[in-house]
Amino acid sequence: MKIGISMSATASMGDFGVIAEKIESLGFDSVWLPEHPVMPVNHNSIYAGSSDGSIPEQMYLGVNPLIALSRASAVTTHLGLGTAVNLITEHNPLDLAKLIATLDFYSGGRFLYGIGTGWFREEAEIMGADFDHRWTQAREYVLAMKEIWTKEQAEYHGKYVDFPPIICNPKPAQTPHPPVLLGGNAKNVLKRVVKWGDGWLPIRLSPEEIVQSKQKLLELCDAEGRDPETIQITMHSIPADKQLISRFADAGVNRVLVGVSSVTPQDIFEELEQIAKTILGSN
Repeated sequence: MKIGISMSATASMGDFGVIAEKIESLGFDSVWLPEHPVMPVNHNSIYAGSSDGSIPEQMYLGVNPLIALSRASAVTTHLGLGTAVNLITEHNPLDLAKLIATLDFYSGGRFLYGIGTGWFREEAEIMGADFDHRWTQAREYVLAMKEIWTKEQAEYHGKYVDFPPIICNPKPAQTPHPPVLLGGNAKNVLKRVVKWGDGWLPIRLSPEEIVQSKQKLLELCDAEGRDPETIQITMHSIPADKQLISRFADAGVNRVLVGVSSVTPQDIFEELEQIAKTILGSN
């Protein structure tokens, strides 16, 4: 099973390329970055990832993940470059398709596209997303982007995305395109994955829940006539617990992302080295 790193990237950390070099040198499969384009000052939304609903300070400090991953691609040779997650509905899909294709092209096919639609209503609405129908919107964005990535002349006609034949280059290095992994544990996420995704990026689930979800995926794939082997599962942000990782492997997870919480370069390096020693057996 593949072992990646999930973390935030902030300006205070300095050159993210240096951190990416370290992650690759220690033997990790990939690095994955989150995204919040803006953070509203006034809001009523509650963050589910903390016990009291408060928003961690790191969320206010994050850099643009695609630019940070571009920097990482320039100084690494085989490290996977992922988003966990890109808030797809908070972008223009045509512009986003070109940005992603360019990153994949220059990195030699190393981009891994984890997407989400977010929990932060106020942020989504500021960025122009239809928050109440955000996964319907996300579906159109993904289908339109796949048209752009795979067709010399692409067009798409939907409710949220509607454009005539266009030419948009470069094409991604990966064939047919970078894998699109749908993030989260929403009620219908597995149906969406089977119908128009390439993988699943769950968070805060147990190995036992993954086993149950895998069975549901098999049933959905059978109903849709899809090969379940075409769907990869990447478990988002788990602790550096070798036994737990082994259980996820037994449950059928293809990749786990070990979370890094440090915020200064020195502390990040030390935490990465400790994770590598614990999980990968690196010295």
